[in-house]
Amino acid sequence: MAERVDFWFDPLCPFAWVTSRWILEVEQVRDVEVHWNVMSLGVLNEDKNPSPAEDPEQLARWIPARTATAVALKHGEDKVGEFYTAVGTEVHNNGNRDFESATLNALRAVGLEEELLADAKTDKNDAEMRASHGRGIAMVGQDVGTPIVAFQGTAFFGPVLTRIPRGEEAGKVFDGAVALAEYPYFFELKRSRTESPVFD
Repeated sequence: MAERVDFWFDPLCPFAWVTSRWILEVEQVRDVEVHWNVMSLGVLNEDKNPSPAEDPEQLARWIPARTATAVALKHGEDKVGEFYTAVGTEVHNNGNRDFESATLNALRAVGLEEELLADAKTDKNDAEMRASHGRGIAMVGQDVGTPIVAFQGTAFFGPVLTRIPRGEEAGKVFDGAVALAEYPYFFELKRSRTESPVFD
């Protein structure tokens, strides 16, 4: 039976995007099954920023995660992964920084209702988004961001990657994460980043 891996993401985070592409590579070379969960950088940083109801720029930044939540509620987890791939490709690979347009293009690409975008301009599904976000944060603590990856009863912020490991290299990185997860007193490895994420 495949090992369950839970992955929390905000579609706008470039580091989550790289890590998400890595975990899909892992799925091809290890017996794992990825389950997609929404978190929100807007929620994570709401004490520092204006609310989306007050600020159009903040509203735009909340739209992709809100839409992913709406997709989960209406169509289930499998479609969340498809939507994330589509919107992440728009934002990160194609450089579409008009987040409303990127979200609409992603919905069309995976054959989902455009009305989900209308819902994302409101707080209609914020309680559910906050609940999903909270489940991830509860596993790792408040002083982290996205992505969160959980497996074997352990969750971590990260791994933070700037390149996408492919094939067996992706599997080896995962094996290392599993080895660390198996030691109950491991908490953190960190070094300063020397480059921005690369998506190819």
